Amino acid sequence: MGILEKISDIEKEIARTQKNKATEYHLGLLKAKLAKYRAQLMEPTSKSSAKGEGFDVMKSGDARVALIGFPSVGKSTLLNTLTETHSEAASYEFTTLTCIPGVIQHKGANIQLLDLPGIIEGASQGKGRGRQVIAVARTSDMVLMMLDATKSDIQKTLLEKELESVGIRLNKKRPQIYFKVSACVQQ
Repeated sequence: MGILEKISDIEKEIARTQKNKATEYHLGLLKAKLAKYRAQLMEPTSKSSAKGEGFDVMKSGDARVALIGFPSVGKSTLLNTLTETHSEAASYEFTTLTCIPGVIQHKGANIQLLDLPGIIEGASQGKGRGRQVIAVARTSDMVLMMLDATKSDIQKTLLEKELESVGIRLNKKRPQIYFKVSACVQQ
């Protein structure tokens, strides 16, 4: 049983447990286990999981768009609205723990949308699962930054800083790279 299944089982147990004075201790233990498993899931691991619980999503369609942003800004809600995919959306942070793909059909083109877990400040240095999230964003054809409208512009600035520190150029053209082949002189 993988970590995601354990998290799911604990969430189901919490949902079906009646909340009263007699069950407070049991619920506290369940919430502690849930926090421990989420922390394990957020830690970068050196080996990949055998059950495929990860960020590697096979590229499909004509284009790939990564939804990237801080936790609880509406990435999962947008994916659910635009595609027929179901991505868990809740009122707490880090509801999405892995990359969830969805497909939009627009004028005959299939566009793959990727719902990525929220990144935190310091993600480019490896905080949380930031490196894994950013690696998926690098493989995308387009990065769609999701921001909370109720927060100030600091969110946008932090997100741009995180993405640019790993080489993702935002709103910039690709550099024109060329090379010349010169004749080789034989001696």
